[in-house]
Amino acid sequence: KMQDDARYLKRKVTAGSLDVHPTEKALVVHYEVEASILGESGGHMVGERKEGQKIVRVKSLSPSTDVAALAKKVVEECKLIPPSRLPQVEQLLYYLQNRKSSPVVGKGESSKPRELTPFEGFELNEEASITRVDEYVELLYEGIPEKIRGSALILQLARNPDNLEELLHNEAALGALARVLREDWKQSVELATIIIYIFFCFSSFSQFHGVVSHYKIGALCMSVVEHELKRYDVWREELHKKNKSAPENGSLRRDQGKALKKYQGLLAKQEQLLRVSLYLLLNLAEDTRTELKMRNKNIVALLVRVLERDDEELLVLVVSFLKKLSIFLENKNDMAEVDTIERLACLVPCDHEDLLNLTLRLLLNLSFDSGLRAKMVEVGLLPKLCALLGDENNRLVAMRVLYHISIDDRYKGMFVYTDCVPQLMQMLFEFGEKEIEAELISILINLAANKKNAQLMCEGNGLKMLMKRALKMKDCLLMKMIRNISQHDGPTKPLFIDYVGDLAAEIRAEEEEEWVLECLGMLANLTIPDLDWELVLKEYNLVPYLKDRLKPGSAEDDLILEVVIMIGTVSMDDACAAMLAKSGIIPALIELLNEAPAYLIDLMHDKNAEIRKVCDNTLDIIAEYDEEWGRKIQSEKFRFHNNQWLEMVESRQADESEPYLYDNDNDRADLFYSADGITPADGSISPDFFCDPQAQNGDSHLMG
Repeated sequence: KMQDDARYLKRKVTAGSLDVHPTEKALVVHYEVEASILGESGGHMVGERKEGQKIVRVKSLSPSTDVAALAKKVVEECKLIPPSRLPQVEQLLYYLQNRKSSPVVGKGESSKPRELTPFEGFELNEEASITRVDEYVELLYEGIPEKIRGSALILQLARNPDNLEELLHNEAALGALARVLREDWKQSVELATIIIYIFFCFSSFSQFHGVVSHYKIGALCMSVVEHELKRYDVWREELHKKNKSAPENGSLRRDQGKALKKYQGLLAKQEQLLRVSLYLLLNLAEDTRTELKMRNKNIVALLVRVLERDDEELLVLVVSFLKKLSIFLENKNDMAEVDTIERLACLVPCDHEDLLNLTLRLLLNLSFDSGLRAKMVEVGLLPKLCALLGDENNRLVAMRVLYHISIDDRYKGMFVYTDCVPQLMQMLFEFGEKEIEAELISILINLAANKKNAQLMCEGNGLKMLMKRALKMKDCLLMKMIRNISQHDGPTKPLFIDYVGDLAAEIRAEEEEEWVLECLGMLANLTIPDLDWELVLKEYNLVPYLKDRLKPGSAEDDLILEVVIMIGTVSMDDACAAMLAKSGIIPALIELLNEAPAYLIDLMHDKNAEIRKVCDNTLDIIAEYDEEWGRKIQSEKFRFHNNQWLEMVESRQADESEPYLYDNDNDRADLFYSADGITPADGSISPDFFCDPQAQNGDSHLMG
């Protein structure tokens, strides 16, 4: 009955307030719809009021836009804004034109790609109503234009989260949309984009992921992206051919212009489709099992291909996605197989703040891998990263990537050819007496291990200022950096003569061992012929200190090592050598030598494969020369393997209730890793090696 009376339906739309969108270049128009159904006699029967808002996007707005003309256009095209509001529209547009772009995402926050916008030039003039969904579904059974209209109306509803619950229970609607998408997505880019967008609205909420998976939309999106990227390659090829064949002939040039315009139109539409498809996949990838399925379908290679594009919003999305994937070793290895680093290097620097920040954070994740670090240097990222040290928003991330690059001895020398060292030194001195950032001092410690960098650090009053600050603040890390500078022969070493007294004065049992270690290490590096070591040892009473530290167990191993090196350095001076011999230091040194094999036996089971290898080789040499040690070493090796066997048997007995637990989890752990070619399949790297995030790819993350 209600349907028959539809002609008596009265609909009144009243414009409400106007405002600017909080983050986008857009106006927000608030309005109220009053629908009333009139009876036969024109009397008021049923009435309903509903508030709504329309977002009017003004993407073209730039500093050079004629705001008055744009305001006129907005008022003409948006029927909800009465002409009397023109001055207000103009005022809001001026505000938008001068508003600073959205603030950059700070450290540690995740930058979500911006909200998707419907296509340019594809706004419906009609208002969708949730009560008429069945009519819109009917349209999905007709031709492509009707399917586009029907799905666009459903999209209008889906973009309001309040409607999702109701749409979720409408299996006829969702089933029809999924079917049309499966059958017709190649027919129309618009249609594919709108329907994927509808499912994207569901994917934005974890509780609705089930429905998206149920209709297998994720797998379909992967196919869509792959297909569109192939089409893109074909278009580019065709355009390239046209460009080559167009001589100076006017009509052909016009054709070429047309072809370019057509190509740009296709590209804009395709980028909408790629954005909505990839955004939906990114939402679904919250679930790691789904992410694994995507990996098996080669998501990484697809995403890296999209990095060639110019659309910044699309790039923000792709880099966010790659960054999310990069925390898994397998995905990182996939990224190493394709041109990820080359493509990312093209985005550094770029004007889009979010994109630059995300790109750097993705590079940081990848820089834990030594092979990818090599690639970064090869594609010229080093000077680009150094140039970002002056950019407040990206300085810290750039510094972290530079720190990783500075770990590799191969690249320390390459910093000499950038202005990195002077910039870092400047930053260091700006800290005054505040605590220095870990990233900054860590890079400097690493770079100081290179002779040319060390010379740059000492330029001007460099060394004097470093030394003054380190001694005043008792800063161990700063001292470590200076100690690295002190190891180089050449013009920098004699500069240290001025500080021998200051350093010797710090070597006392009352001082922190870590601090003494750095000061002593620096003195031990000063192999300078004119230095009167005998005088220094006497004046600062160092011989008793050195001798006490040689007693087994009296100090940490690394301090004992520095003491031994120091003894070696000062013994080059004949008078010193005689003085030390008299003091009874020689028997203590011999006693230390006897300790060495026992120490090596301890290291035989170290987690680090390189250390185990060196120890095994050294122990084999010792065993050859000393029968008694040979027997001890042999029995220790046997005891170690025997222990492992016993532990395994015991844990099997403890788990009698689940007899295969050990078999499945621990014993076979090596099988999971050997597939990546990271570990030898004999399990010689214990699985817990992989639990240590720092040793993820065998790199030592120690400074220097």
